Amino acid sequence: MAKVGIVMGSDSDLEVMSKAAEMLEKFGIDYELTVISAHRMPDVFFDYAKTAEEKGFKVIIAGAGGAAHLPGMCAAIFPMPVIGIPIHTKSLGGVDSLYSIVQMPSGIPVATVAINGGANAGILAAKILATSDDELLNRIKAYKDELKDGVMKKKDKIEKVGYKKYMEEK
Repeated sequence: MAKVGIVMGSDSDLEVMSKAAEMLEKFGIDYELTVISAHRMPDVFFDYAKTAEEKGFKVIIAGAGGAAHLPGMCAAIFPMPVIGIPIHTKSLGGVDSLYSIVQMPSGIPVATVAINGGANAGILAAKILATSDDELLNRIKAYKDELKDGVMKKKDKIEKVGYKKYMEEK
């Protein structure tokens, strides 16, 4: 199966980025997760991005906070889809990261999920890969059914016991 590269600039991003890995595992997608600072170790970063295609990566998920250059630099080098995850920052709450990732120049797109949106990045990577993998597409459809079933159970319970009792039990 196709691989996904998951890269972040710091181990402090691991809590968010691990959610992407968990979703990929749920769908049975092989991935490689690593920490590479584009600013502190540019030679290692360039090697990672330049060899990602050779490694079999079809998508890179890159998380970054603050200046958030990592996703855009991946997209500048890696010829296939890059998904950026803006990481919440103490100073500006992640809006700085979001703007840095989403405002890429023409010709260098980065698909961008919500601030700290690791799970959605994993799901989006799976959906990209599912365009050429019917078995993966079926697993994604089953996941969507699981989501629906979970909401339906909550809906039914609220209707049965009332919202006040539901909230007390929650």
